[in-house]
Amino acid sequence: MTVQILANTNTAALDIRPIGGRIGAEIQGVRLASDLPSAAVDAIKQALLKHKVIFFRDQSHLDEAEQEAFGRLFGDLVPHPTVPSLKGTDNVLDIDGSRGERASSWHTDVTFVADYPKISILRGVVVPEAGGDTLWANTVAAYNDLPEGLREFAETLWLLHSNVYDYVGNRHTVSEEGRRRYNEVFTSTRYETEHPLVHVHPETGERALILGHFAQKVIGYGTTDSAHLLAIFQEHIIRPENTVRWRWAAGDVAIWDNRATQHRAIDDYGDAPRVVRRVTIAGDAAVGVDGRRSFTRSKVPAAKVA
Repeated sequence: MTVQILANTNTAALDIRPIGGRIGAEIQGVRLASDLPSAAVDAIKQALLKHKVIFFRDQSHLDEAEQEAFGRLFGDLVPHPTVPSLKGTDNVLDIDGSRGERASSWHTDVTFVADYPKISILRGVVVPEAGGDTLWANTVAAYNDLPEGLREFAETLWLLHSNVYDYVGNRHTVSEEGRRRYNEVFTSTRYETEHPLVHVHPETGERALILGHFAQKVIGYGTTDSAHLLAIFQEHIIRPENTVRWRWAAGDVAIWDNRATQHRAIDDYGDAPRVVRRVTIAGDAAVGVDGRRSFTRSKVPAAKVA
C-alpha cells in the first residue's frame, strides 16, 4: 500500500509493505526526523494502529537526541521507572546485551505500572552478524481467536503485574553482571499493579490481552491455578500466526503499539555485541471492558522491602 503525502509543494510516498498476515509492516522511503510533515506523521500513526509494529530501514542518521525529538511527535516521552536513562539524555534506555540485558522472554513494556507506555521506539545501534532478532505478537488477534466462552471468562479476570519476577527462568546464559543489574537497578523500586486481562484500546476500540512476564498471578486464584490460566492465554498470544520476526541491521528503527503487542528479543548471539536504544511514549491506565481502570497498588524502594 502506498500513501501519498503532500508536504508544501513536494509529494512524498509512504510505501507500506505488510510482513505478516496479522502483524508487522515495513515502511520504505521515509527519513525519520522531528520535522516530518504532519501528514506523514499521521499516516505513520495510522499504519501503526493497523499493523501494530512498523519497521524502517536505513535510519543511521538518528542519534540519541534526534531519536528523542522524533519520539515527541507521538506524545510525551517517559523514562524507564527504575533504570537510569543513557548519560546525556532524558529518556533514552540503553539496552546492551553484554550487560545481560537481553529481554529474552515475552513481555509488554513496563506493565508493572498502571500507565505503562503506549508506544515504544527502538533503534538498532550495534547488531550481531547473526542472531539477535526480535519477535512481536499481536494481542488483539489473540483475543479475537479465543473461543467465545473463554473470551467472556477472560473479560472478568484481573492480574497482578510486578517488576519482581523470575528473571532467570529457563535461561542458562545469564551473566553475573546481568543478575546484579536486575537486582540492584531494575528492581530498585518494587511495583505491584493490577490490570484487567482484557482492555479496550483507547484509539481503535479493539480488545486486547495484557500479559507477559510481568504478569505474576490472577487475582482471586492460587499460585497453581494462576499459572495454568496465564499459560492458556499466553499460548494464544504467541501462536506463530500472531507473530512477526525482524532481522536487525544497524540503523533500523522499530515502532510498536505497546497496548496491542508483546515482544521478545532472541538470545542466540553468544558473546557478539548487541546494543539497541529505546524511547517510550507516555500512556494512560488501561481500561477493562467494565470501565474499571488499572491501578498501582504498591511502589516501594527495595531497601525498605529487604
